[in-house]
Amino acid sequence: MSYPGYPPAGYPPFPGYPPAGQESSFPPPGQYPYPSGFPPVGGGAYPPAPSSSYPGAGGYPAPGGYPAPGGYPGAPPPGGAPAYPGGQGFGAPPGGAGLSGYPQPPSQSYGVGPAQVPLPGGFPGGQMPSQYPGGQAPYPSQINTESFPSYPVFSPVSLDYNSEPAAMTQGVQGTVQPAANFDAMRDAEILRKAMKGFGTDEQAIVDVVASRSSDQRQKIKAAFKTMYGKDLIKDLKSELSGNMEELILALFMPSTYYDAWSLRNAMKGAGTQERVLIEILCTRTNQEIREIVRCYQSEFGRDLEKDIRSDTSGHFERLLVSMCQGNRDENQNVNHQLAQEDAQRLYQAGEGRLGTDESCFNMILATRSFPQLKATVEAYSRVANRDLLSSVAREFSGSVESGLKTILQCALNRPAFFAERLYYSMKGAGTDDSTLVRIVVTRSEIDLVQIKQMFSQMYQKTLGTMIASDTSGDYRKLLLAIVGQ
Repeated sequence: MSYPGYPPAGYPPFPGYPPAGQESSFPPPGQYPYPSGFPPVGGGAYPPAPSSSYPGAGGYPAPGGYPAPGGYPGAPPPGGAPAYPGGQGFGAPPGGAGLSGYPQPPSQSYGVGPAQVPLPGGFPGGQMPSQYPGGQAPYPSQINTESFPSYPVFSPVSLDYNSEPAAMTQGVQGTVQPAANFDAMRDAEILRKAMKGFGTDEQAIVDVVASRSSDQRQKIKAAFKTMYGKDLIKDLKSELSGNMEELILALFMPSTYYDAWSLRNAMKGAGTQERVLIEILCTRTNQEIREIVRCYQSEFGRDLEKDIRSDTSGHFERLLVSMCQGNRDENQNVNHQLAQEDAQRLYQAGEGRLGTDESCFNMILATRSFPQLKATVEAYSRVANRDLLSSVAREFSGSVESGLKTILQCALNRPAFFAERLYYSMKGAGTDDSTLVRIVVTRSEIDLVQIKQMFSQMYQKTLGTMIASDTSGDYRKLLLAIVGQ
């Protein structure tokens, strides 16, 4: 039987799905194309009646948006539409039929697995600290240390996800590409002229920095020292200040070093920025994590795992230590039988018992591949008649809840996770500039194109529009140039 409008235009077929002999474990005809787990097992109304155990059951974002402009959640949908339960996802589709009211994924294909992006070609000149006076990390001491505010999560059954393996979808795109006809010495000369004499030509700096890849910026840095016997970073620090300085220096750090520095900064001194630890350790690939661990040791002379153990505790500590190993299964082939078994294990470890077996959640979420976890989420909604993100919210709290949710969100839709982080870094009074800078810089050569597309679908405004309204001056110019506005 075919279903009009499904799959969406431009999406590849799904050969071998469902696997032979496992058809019974998938939704029977009549429930498709509704997301897995609805209608509830055994029938019942769709959507189900609001549950008081769900946060925000009394009000829900407007259909077609996530969250509704102007607040999340709080007010009932416009036009007197019935409230939709959950408080953690998109509004119900208009008319209650099909998925037409749900935001569709971008036409550009992207994989659910970890983005396989080559790392920069090492640290120029050997050890990074040798390029900076006193071996200090080239970063301003002033940084926003406020913990990132809590934010809602998107529903795992609200979007269609392209399940192609990441290796087949190298269409993940950064907004920053290596410049053609690159000449490091010419760029170094431009930067030298921009900083020489009275005043600084910030526009010339923006034009060069925003249109070069991270690897090319390292070559410019090396050429600058060769040509002028001066350290480019030191000169930039003397010419710039505030958020512009923070952004420029982040762009001139190799990506692995920047992640390692961000982790060190999140744990040194009083307090710990748990959100930074989660954002980096729960979203990177095995190779990236192993490079970060090595860089952390070589550049700061410290053991990352030991620092995590001394700065965190309990189940959150165990989750981060698991992440530090960089041993997640990255096999892109999904085992649906294993997904069904894992879903049953997770249900019995949480919703299906009094209390929670935290170690079971840690084991499955820390070891399975992201495509495998996506299949587990889908199987869980059939086993428990509740999405796994909601169950995690009911069974856990605090940082370990945020960490587990981040892993699941990346399994379901990695660009949507970063789009949500960017939105909440700018929403409300004030701006969390450190989070804004970190995500824009670290994703600029990986998947910022997809993040921008998801941002527009989720919030009905472009990322560039929100950046422009929340920032100013050369800082805004550089951010927008990197984002590609």
